[in-house]
Amino acid sequence: MTFSWTQHRFAGGALALDVANSVILRFDAERRIDRYADPVAMIDFAAAANRFSAEKELFGPLEPVALENQSAFLDLREATDRHFRAAILGTSTGEHLANLLDAASTIIRRHPAKTAHTPLDAATARSALMLAMANEPERLKICPNCQWLFVDRSRNRSRTWCDMTVCGNRVKANRHYRRQKKELTA
Repeated sequence: MTFSWTQHRFAGGALALDVANSVILRFDAERRIDRYADPVAMIDFAAAANRFSAEKELFGPLEPVALENQSAFLDLREATDRHFRAAILGTSTGEHLANLLDAASTIIRRHPAKTAHTPLDAATARSALMLAMANEPERLKICPNCQWLFVDRSRNRSRTWCDMTVCGNRVKANRHYRRQKKELTA
């Protein structure tokens, strides 16, 4: 199956959430897809993040995760998803935050010096820490269509979907289809 990193794949609004969202249909065991299962996709993600990430100016040019750091990067992805998903749902425990901090610190220790290019794993760790320290947790949401995590940066905090052009349109089209079908059978 061919796959490309498009603008939609960066709808999370923060690099850490975009990385967490690299698992498609996370809670559907039969249809779950880990985009990083293909090593090329993990490498390509850094190049796409340079174009599409909402935080691209914050971290500068990103480089792929080194092979020896990929396991720690995947640990960070999972800790990020668990912590922020639990925080949004109101089920967060101190253990969720501790696991996130532990995963982030493991990566940051491997990249102590700032270089011309930032490794994707280091930028993701910093993004996750910035989100964890944010004073507006109500801006973090879960898309009701695809279950992706995203930051609602709308003025009145009313954003519903991770991406209106994809998830919003799908929900509206599905609603319209059901309404039309109901009218035909009535």
